[in-house]
Parts: sequence; C-alpha cells; structure tokens
Amino acid sequence: VQLQAFGGGSVQAGGSLRLSCAASGRIFSSDVMGWFRQAPGKEREFVGAIVWRASNTRYSDSVKGRFTISTDNAKNTVYLQMNSLKPEDSATYYCAADQFLATFRSNGNGIDYWGKGTQVTVSS
Repeated sequence: VQLQAFGGGSVQAGGSLRLSCAASGRIFSSDVMGWFRQAPGKEREFVGAIVWRASNTRYSDSVKGRFTISTDNAKNTVYLQMNSLKPEDSATYYCAADQFLATFRSNGNGIDYWGKGTQVTVSS
C-alpha cells in the first residue's frame, strides 16, 4: 500500500483545513486508514482512524467533535476535515494504514504503512 497525503497549509485559529490521503495498492475492505501527527519536540500522537469500508471511526479526545474522518471508496481516498483549529493542532500530519483498528492509538508503533507528512500550521 502506498499513501500520499495532501492539503496541509496555514490557517488562523478557528479556521478549517481538509487533508486528503490517496491510497494505492492492495486495500482490503477491513483495512483501516487514519491520521497521526507530530509537533516539534513531541512524540507522534494518534488523531483519528476509520475502517475502510465501514463507518467505524475512532478519534483522540483532543480532536473529538472538531475533526471528522471520511472515505471516498471510488477514489481510494481518506479525508480528515479539521474544524475549529487551535494553535496546538499545529504539527506534521501523517496518513497511515494497517489491518487493525487497535493499532491506531498512542504513537502508532506497529502501523504497517505510512505516508509522507503534510504540515499544518495554526496561528493565534
């Protein structure tokens, strides 16, 4: 599986951004796609995940209610809609894929596939 993320940028606090992650290769209906982020000097942290062809989602407490993950199965793309952005959301965001939803937690150690990061900067 190859992953390519798009959509990072700079925005003021309270604004919105949408990240996209295009997946190619063998993707099974039970596979899980999701996002992690890493700010300078901090450990990588889980943001959210979705089972590829189901509606099961999981979010970190820090983004719950503000971020939404969705998929476009026809385009093999997963999206991260980020609303009400805060300066503490500033980080490099990484798209990830794995067989198991349980792997999408903490710092993502054990995740099978990673995309290159895309930078999100939120100014106050």
